[in-house]
Amino acid sequence: MSDVLTRVRSAPGKTMDAAAYQADFTREFDVAGGVVWKLERAQAFDERDLPSYQAMLAGDWDRAMALVEEMRPGFRADHPDRIDFRRIRVVEEPFTPYLRWELALLAVRAEEGENSRVVPASAVRPYELDGPVPELVLFSSTLQYEVLYDATGRHTGARRITDPWVIEPCVPALAGLFDRGEDLRAYWARMSTA
Repeated sequence: MSDVLTRVRSAPGKTMDAAAYQADFTREFDVAGGVVWKLERAQAFDERDLPSYQAMLAGDWDRAMALVEEMRPGFRADHPDRIDFRRIRVVEEPFTPYLRWELALLAVRAEEGENSRVVPASAVRPYELDGPVPELVLFSSTLQYEVLYDATGRHTGARRITDPWVIEPCVPALAGLFDRGEDLRAYWARMSTA
């Protein structure tokens, strides 16, 4: 089914603001095990709360990367051995300034245990008959979040979806994208020196 990812948008779910989503996510993450999926599609987000992002916006790449390095211990703590966190990052070239910064940050996260792969936008187009695929976090066949953003890319919360009919078909779609993806660290090493 080509709509398995986009139909998430019309599925019943509980809408939460950013603080409620963070609390709910943390509760679920603290007891989760196995594979947790994340799909990121947008090419720019607003991460104004992060000093590294602010440094990147100011044009200070060296400072932005130094601040990413300061975040490394937190990235390590984000990846307990009981979880295989698999991120699928959709990329379009040429990179937006945000994406260039995020890929550098995600490469450090991957060094600290995140299992991240990159896919080109063409890989998700078969799922985008009704618009871009949503930003997703999938914990199990009974729990998935559609992460929400405003028009500027600022995180506003999420919708908690628990319907297996909606969630279960997403797993093979995400697994297929992941299998076709390139290791994010290798991709970034290649692209950052090109």
